[in-house]
Amino acid sequence: MAQKHQSAAAPGPEPKKRRRVGFSPADTGVEANECIKIYLVSSKEEVGSPDVSCVTPVDLNDFFDGDGKIYGYQGLKINVWINSISLHSYADVTYQSTINGDKGITDLKSALQNIFGETIVDSKDEFLQTFSTEKDFIRNMVSNGEVIHSGAIDGSSINAQMAPSDLQVVLRMEIGSPNAGLLYSRLVPLVLLFVDGSNPIDVTDPDWHLYLLIQKKEDKEEPLYQIVGFTAIYKFYRYPDRLRMRLSQILVLPSFQGKGFGSYLMEVVNKMAVAENVYDLTVEEPSEKFQHIRTCIDINRLLAFEPIKPAIDSAVETLTKGKLSKKAQIPRFTPPSDAVEKVREALKINKKQFLKCWEILIYLALDPIDKYMEDYTCVITNHVRIDILGKDIEAPKKKVVDVPTTFEAEASFVVFKCVNGEEANNNNVQVDENKPDQEQQLKQLVEERIREIKLVAEKVSRK
Repeated sequence: MAQKHQSAAAPGPEPKKRRRVGFSPADTGVEANECIKIYLVSSKEEVGSPDVSCVTPVDLNDFFDGDGKIYGYQGLKINVWINSISLHSYADVTYQSTINGDKGITDLKSALQNIFGETIVDSKDEFLQTFSTEKDFIRNMVSNGEVIHSGAIDGSSINAQMAPSDLQVVLRMEIGSPNAGLLYSRLVPLVLLFVDGSNPIDVTDPDWHLYLLIQKKEDKEEPLYQIVGFTAIYKFYRYPDRLRMRLSQILVLPSFQGKGFGSYLMEVVNKMAVAENVYDLTVEEPSEKFQHIRTCIDINRLLAFEPIKPAIDSAVETLTKGKLSKKAQIPRFTPPSDAVEKVREALKINKKQFLKCWEILIYLALDPIDKYMEDYTCVITNHVRIDILGKDIEAPKKKVVDVPTTFEAEASFVVFKCVNGEEANNNNVQVDENKPDQEQQLKQLVEERIREIKLVAEKVSRK
């Protein structure tokens, strides 16, 4: 009864409803490297074919902000097809569903355009049409290029790997010339994808030159032009009246790698540096793989260069005289300055590269190598130590010491040479104070250097 009586009474104010708080579902995202596959194709029949393998680009995570992940998609798969003839691209994006989590939804169209720029097309049909509508793109673009080499290079390893009807042509184009800028703009996605740490060159700077390795394949009607590889080279002034060449980017397309085309292109560049009598040829931040190829080429050139053979013989004679490991101070075993100058002037090999090659030249001249390996390792250890510290730690050092004075304190000091390997307290080299760790790190670096030397020596000796 009491409950009924209360219900009959005048209704009071309704209680306030509590607002429900919703939480966005957790979204851990997916790494770009895991969901994006890149395919390089030369015909429309290859698009989607299971016989075409994906190629390995640089770290794709770097193209996505923050942690390199893509957010907002379940079951995301992105297959990117690149037309190696016209350099257009198409991205086939599939996913099961979207989820607007705490990180939102990644704008895939914008992200892919940051990589592929204007080369990316919207539809698969449009992409397939480029194999016919743009099949002459490369031929039209390089029509004004300067042919600097045609056919094979003597001793080139690519000779036996190409069809007799195929022809390799290396053309040079000044970046400011007609078509060169447009061609390079389509090459930019390949640079970003396959040249680690590289950035596009300035197409408004006329000192840039493209060296293009083109393959001409016989087709039903006209030869089909395809880019095999290319390099971007910058010419800059050296006082008072010379130019230097700096190789900034070099790429052989993945489908042509491992066939000797990188060496072929590098050999042509070397020949041009000599023919144009530049001061020297340098390379901007070479990768480990490219440095190996470059060094193998330079070693073969140096082995045939007679003017430095007396200097090599002299270094080898000194090394083989006795136990260097028992000497208090190991000779530097660096090439004499006149040899460095002769190599630079005749072969255009810069000093830094020649010093690396010099170690290998000595290694190749030691016979039998096993007999002298201990002493040779001492030489390399000394070189590595100097590279790390920026100075020869065995050489006498200078040290600045404050002394009492009645004159202005900042203007009074004494300079003297340190003896017995004593270190100056004010050097600028940061060295780990833990002596055992230093020696272990040094040992590892020496082992790595000797491994690189042996790899080059083995490859050169097989030729």
